[in-house]
Amino acid sequence: MRREPQPTEPEPTRAAVILPIDKTGNHHNPRAAESRLEEAVGLASSIGLEISYKTIFPLRTRRPATLLGSGQLEQLTEEVKSQRIGVVVFDARLSPVQQRNLERALGCKVVDRTGLILDIFGARAATREGVLQVELAHLEYQRSRLVRLWTHLERQRGGFGFLGGPGETQMEADRRMLDERLVKLRKELEQVRRTRGLHRTARRRVPYPIVALVGYTNAGKSTLFNTITGAGVHAQDQLFATLDPTMRELTLPSGRKVILSDTVGFISELPTELIAAFRATLEEVAEADIILHVRDAAHPESNAQRSDVLGVLEDMTKDNMLDTAWPERVIEVMNKADLLGGTTVIPKREGSVAVSALTQAGLPDLLEALDAFMTRSMQIVRVRVAITAGAALAWLYQHGEVLERVDSEESVTLRVRLSPVDRERFTRQYPDLFQEEDCR
Repeated sequence: MRREPQPTEPEPTRAAVILPIDKTGNHHNPRAAESRLEEAVGLASSIGLEISYKTIFPLRTRRPATLLGSGQLEQLTEEVKSQRIGVVVFDARLSPVQQRNLERALGCKVVDRTGLILDIFGARAATREGVLQVELAHLEYQRSRLVRLWTHLERQRGGFGFLGGPGETQMEADRRMLDERLVKLRKELEQVRRTRGLHRTARRRVPYPIVALVGYTNAGKSTLFNTITGAGVHAQDQLFATLDPTMRELTLPSGRKVILSDTVGFISELPTELIAAFRATLEEVAEADIILHVRDAAHPESNAQRSDVLGVLEDMTKDNMLDTAWPERVIEVMNKADLLGGTTVIPKREGSVAVSALTQAGLPDLLEALDAFMTRSMQIVRVRVAITAGAALAWLYQHGEVLERVDSEESVTLRVRLSPVDRERFTRQYPDLFQEEDCR
């Protein structure tokens, strides 16, 4: 009996990671070159590439044709040949011409930072929304690179009807097909956003405050999310492990309930195609009552990563996606304290909590901070309710914090602490049962 050969795992693609920087330093990014290179290596490794070669190329000038100087290109070509490298990743934005010329010179596939992040997002997206967003970003990126993607663009073809007029070039036809698909994708995404809007409206009717986790990619957001909610969200020591927003209910020590939302990680120089395509995902942050900015306290460039995250949030403000008061709703979570020797090692600052999502150290302090924040944002009102309005009284005890109660023969007067949302909801639900005045 002949034994069937066992299938073998394909060998991972060998890759080189190149960081081109201005010879005087990268003025557009405060991150040190070595740290930036390691981040690029992490990005490439996260989609299964085997990094065989990595280096930093200082540039006197950025050459329009190949970006690199002739000596650097010759050095890289030798490495590609000697190490049988199949992909060269440039941690920079390459023009279509540069990408084409580099592929010809190196004899292998060349990917720039935008293309790499798009590939990662394509591999990670799980929900329909995520898949649509990634495809939209890919097509917008490809449209600007038609000169590189097709080799038959010089041809012309005849046509009839609405399928293309006489002499329509293949490039024009390809661009037209891309545009048609882009229009369809944008319509589908708009429907997804409307659906998410209905979900948010439903949550407001519940309503529970929304707490959104944001932070630099691989800062430990998903691990923290899983630890404090008991959820099974994919968490791994990997860049962009989470791409689709996940929401779970969380009960705070006071008994208050909130909805915790885990979102995609931020990164420096996020491609503009992705910022636009992932607008619906970022809307979860815009709707949040509290923003938990999760930071990797042990990372040597933690402060630079913080600046990158805040920069994206500021851009959202400029695009009217986020109100200007968002900094008042931020609590900084200094995560991975276990790598520094514990939470006590990290200096205490107002609006900041040190935790280790892995060991659960500091998590009670984080939950208490959330409770305290919500208490500060709540309003104290005096409510007079008819003695027969038991449902209204029960509602106030369930959703508010009763500070004082005075009973009379016909009514009950309460001093109660309510969130602005709950106060509005109570006023709308019981407009004729009480009189109220702010207690300030």
